[in-house]
Amino acid sequence: MTHASTIDFTRVFDLVAYQQKKFPQQESLHSFAHGKWVAWSTAEIQKRIDETSCWLLEQGYVPGDVVAIVPLMGSAEWMIVDFACQQIGMIVVPVHPTSSPEELLFILNETQAKLCITATTGLYYKTQLAAEKAASIRQCFHLEKNENGYFAGFGSKAANNTRKQLESVKSNVSENDTLVILYTSGTSGVSKGVVLSHKNVVSNIKSILPVLPANPGERALSFLPFSHIFERTTCYAYMAFGVNIYFSHSKESINADFKSVKPAFCTSVPKTLEKMYDYLLEQQASKNIVKRKLISWAMNVGQHYKSELRGGPVFRLKLLLAKVLVLNHWRNFLGGKARFVIVGAAALRPDIAQLFSATGIMVLSGYGMTEASPFISVNRPQPGMNRFGTVGLPVPGVEVIIDQPNETGEGEFLVRGPNIMQGYYKRPDLTAEVLTNGWLRTGDMGKFVDRKFLMITGRKKDIFKTTAGIYISPQQLEDHITSSPFISQCIVVGFNKPFVSAVLVPNFVLLKRWCEETGVHWTSPAFMIHNIKVQQKIQEEIDRLNTALENYKRIKKFILSDTEWTVDTGELTTSFKLIRSKLLLKHETAIEKLYQ
Repeated sequence: MTHASTIDFTRVFDLVAYQQKKFPQQESLHSFAHGKWVAWSTAEIQKRIDETSCWLLEQGYVPGDVVAIVPLMGSAEWMIVDFACQQIGMIVVPVHPTSSPEELLFILNETQAKLCITATTGLYYKTQLAAEKAASIRQCFHLEKNENGYFAGFGSKAANNTRKQLESVKSNVSENDTLVILYTSGTSGVSKGVVLSHKNVVSNIKSILPVLPANPGERALSFLPFSHIFERTTCYAYMAFGVNIYFSHSKESINADFKSVKPAFCTSVPKTLEKMYDYLLEQQASKNIVKRKLISWAMNVGQHYKSELRGGPVFRLKLLLAKVLVLNHWRNFLGGKARFVIVGAAALRPDIAQLFSATGIMVLSGYGMTEASPFISVNRPQPGMNRFGTVGLPVPGVEVIIDQPNETGEGEFLVRGPNIMQGYYKRPDLTAEVLTNGWLRTGDMGKFVDRKFLMITGRKKDIFKTTAGIYISPQQLEDHITSSPFISQCIVVGFNKPFVSAVLVPNFVLLKRWCEETGVHWTSPAFMIHNIKVQQKIQEEIDRLNTALENYKRIKKFILSDTEWTVDTGELTTSFKLIRSKLLLKHETAIEKLYQ
């Protein structure tokens, strides 16, 4: 065996040995416990993984057995459980913590899961109710120390013969074996299991390694849900880079974690960055006129920042001033050391991406799907490889073509590569609908900008036709409308109607500030959405936004909603996309009134 082949990985769990050989870390993974960060070295992680694998073997689990995990965020413990199951050929089935008991039972039954492990005791009791009805489940555990039901596989000492058995079982796991089945309901609401092999995910990790400039020993903060392929593949890639991963322990701690960890990079969803942007907007609405003007000026400078055209010396001086006076405060939100943020799951507004990049943090928007393990394309930090408003260039080894492009070059993206799923679990009918000769039909519409950057314009099934016979792609319009600081969420409607309308959720924090400034008496969102002055303010915003649109795309009427749409209310998918059918049903009566 040559030296080169000894430091490679073909199965996901090989990553730990790969890190140990290539750049062993004293502080590879970090969890937060008892008020401080606790570090685990690469060697310690491998030892824990092996102990857990041996315990699973002693319990009688065999290759092909399914383990359902219900995590919140990632953690060192989750990585250990994940790798330990993989080593003995078990198939991991992550379940979103927001899943209903019915969805959970459906997944346990369909996959015939034998073991279930949850993040918390709360999820443990919720899961146990479903597990009792699922005939296949043998054991249920959680990861909360010192509580009944804590996972017994941690720290157990294995007999020598079990260790020998582990080596034998481990060597028989092939790169073509199933690694994971991820259930995705998408925006349609039908749960289907995406089957990914070790080879699928490993190929995807290897295709992002040359693209991102991460170095061994640098710090990354992980705070996205661990039930998603986006965060899982990213954490695996961090292991391959030799990056030190810090896992946030709760949504509430993220801001504090950024400040204490000072990461060089992280993955994010647009929502996180939008909240930081909203903070600047709130500051901008300050009663102090000097502060207000200064923030407005700095934001204006930042939004004229382009990654290519840094402008002449005058612009550079302005940018330096804007950073010192305003924008660096924003950078400090992310700990002050961040070099880049990879944004996925949904579209990020280009103006926010530019503002971040102006502070020295490269925002790299990317595009992926669970079915593609997930990375399909991503913007790069290298000069000429980042274009705001696009989702970047296809990652190495992945091909993207446009099916039946129209006159403007727009059509459905088809994707092919070693990262494309094996199919939907037990659903050959659904698999046949999306996989043809190795090409995956993504259902996403878009085009190439400058022949190389992918730009997404909408979902194929969301496009609707007005009675004037004009096709409307709602996603682009919604992104445009929510570029108003006063509009937090938007769903565009108008199927079989004479014109386009919208249901809007205002940014109530900013709206309240505006009401105080302009002498409008504030009560609560439920009453304020009917306030004449508030409606006029939103109308002004819509009028301003409409000027940039062709006449047939303009929002002619709107209604305001007093509650935010969330994952918990079942109106957004777990990757924060609108579930249109639910929202249209919820606002059906009000929408009908608009057209009477």
